[in-house]
Amino acid sequence: MLLDLTIAIPVRNEEKNLSGCLASIGRDLAQHVIVIDSDSTDRTPEIAMNFGVELVNFTWNGKFPKKRNWFLRNHKPDTEWVLFLDADEYLTEPFKEELRKVLNRKNDDKVGYWLNYSVYFLGKKLNGGYPLRKLALFKVGAGEYEQVDEEHWSRLDMEVHEHPVLLGKEGFIRSKIDHQDFRGISHFVHKHMEYANWEARRFLNGMSNPGYSSNLTRKQRLKYYLMRSPMIGVVFFMGSFFLYGGFRDGVKGFAHAVLRMSYFMQVYCRIQEIKNSSESPTEWRWQGHQTILRPYKTINESSKQTIK
Repeated sequence: MLLDLTIAIPVRNEEKNLSGCLASIGRDLAQHVIVIDSDSTDRTPEIAMNFGVELVNFTWNGKFPKKRNWFLRNHKPDTEWVLFLDADEYLTEPFKEELRKVLNRKNDDKVGYWLNYSVYFLGKKLNGGYPLRKLALFKVGAGEYEQVDEEHWSRLDMEVHEHPVLLGKEGFIRSKIDHQDFRGISHFVHKHMEYANWEARRFLNGMSNPGYSSNLTRKQRLKYYLMRSPMIGVVFFMGSFFLYGGFRDGVKGFAHAVLRMSYFMQVYCRIQEIKNSSESPTEWRWQGHQTILRPYKTINESSKQTIK
């Protein structure tokens, strides 16, 4: 019996991952499987159609809402639950079994569930390192992803480190989803360079808003506290490699911890770079399809452009 569930998969140029993701879901789990595409230029739309799932297209205009919230507002699922799944995430049989038990449970007062993930790095499942958890399963109408004031500086069309803000109790599903990106280490590094710039600008914008931390999780509060110090990279390396057992994975565990350290050092350095320059979040606008930001000292309303 199909679960009262919609699985939504936001994608862009995911031909290397999407087939495995859709195959892992199968045809006997959810009432709806929907791929939300952002104008992919590879075989992503073709793969979705070949699997017979629903395909909707999202073209970001540079403003709120971004992809997941746009989907919730404009294609509101008619099921009780929605699960947001990335294309590089693959449902395991233990997870699907526990998911069925949870969603079929009567008199459950939970409106959302935190999910656990097994992380693959350089083709191997890691036994240690920081645990990956996301609040990605929740009742339709219980809330949406937090809104970050980033209209003038973000180039990421999908919520990345924003988490859903829900009205109600949250639970946990213990069984893990496999997280394995087949696009290679170069994509991993490039992606985290973009994330680092986003993190730095969110941090600086938040510092100017006294109430910005009210909706942050405990983990997010700790992370933003550490961003004030150049020791943030060392802290995350020590935590990943020693405290959370990354050493059990040998050289791959060490390399993964080093990359995490590098990412957070990028965040810190980007914060300092912006603070010590004349840049201001209100002085940035996107220019067409360019992948760079150009600062303006004055903004004229007629000259503003957004991503098409």
